[in-house]
Amino acid sequence: MRLGISLPVFTADSRRPLEAAARAAARAVDAVFSPDHLFPPLFYPPSGPDQPALEAFTVLSAVPARHPGLGIGTLVARVTLRAPGLLAKQAAALDHLSGGRAILAIGTGDRASIPEHERFGLPFPPVRERLLLLEETALALRALFSGRAWPGGEQVPPLEGPLLPPGSPQLWVGGLSDPVLGVAARTADAWNGWGLDAGAFAAKAARLRELAGSREVRPTWGGIALVGENEPDLRRLLDRRAERGLSLDGVWTGTTEDLKEFAASLESAGASWFVVLPAGPLDRIDVISEALR
Repeated sequence: MRLGISLPVFTADSRRPLEAAARAAARAVDAVFSPDHLFPPLFYPPSGPDQPALEAFTVLSAVPARHPGLGIGTLVARVTLRAPGLLAKQAAALDHLSGGRAILAIGTGDRASIPEHERFGLPFPPVRERLLLLEETALALRALFSGRAWPGGEQVPPLEGPLLPPGSPQLWVGGLSDPVLGVAARTADAWNGWGLDAGAFAAKAARLRELAGSREVRPTWGGIALVGENEPDLRRLLDRRAERGLSLDGVWTGTTEDLKEFAASLESAGASWFVVLPAGPLDRIDVISEALR
């Protein structure tokens, strides 16, 4: 199972995600990822339009220049934020810059995304349209990455390309609903289940295999984790988080031994990647990578 680190991009300090990438590279992490938000959503406190967020593709493009062997990826890029042709060009450029080590994970967004769309004047279609947009975007991206034109569909118009310089990143689809699992099963190289516990992940991975049939679509896990080296260290981190008024909703917590057990259970369920956004100070990258490597 490969290890990925989600970068801390909800900051005005551009040095912070780059320092995190340097730590990840030094620890032989396989890739670094970035979420794709215009400002931090509710599940990344402190959140709201008055909080900073660095742009995902801009941050990721800076990583290969410093760490040529490190993979880069989005987790996830929302198909409602960028026209499919622009998304294809940006993703191909990342793949070219990283020497073929890019991953483009895409998703539909959910109700937590609505404030960003309203603030920046971007349409947020009903769920049926977003699901169709997700699937057609995935198919159009696959066509353009392989040097073919996309003939057009209900949501995505014809796209001729070409993408020069060319790029063909891995294509992941992220999301938890059965319809999203179906899109991943039909179109993607991998599916990402964000924030699931081991049992829920195993159930979703089994459903993915059922929907994919003969297609190989790899399950991957992603989530936020607060990891202590031992129980006293974990308690210190939890106390600090409580003092700052930060919630633990959606955050996995445990010691490094707990983390090893959790990762092993995910791998047993078929997870090919463990992508974690470390909560707490940047040295948690070292703690997590040491535990899992």
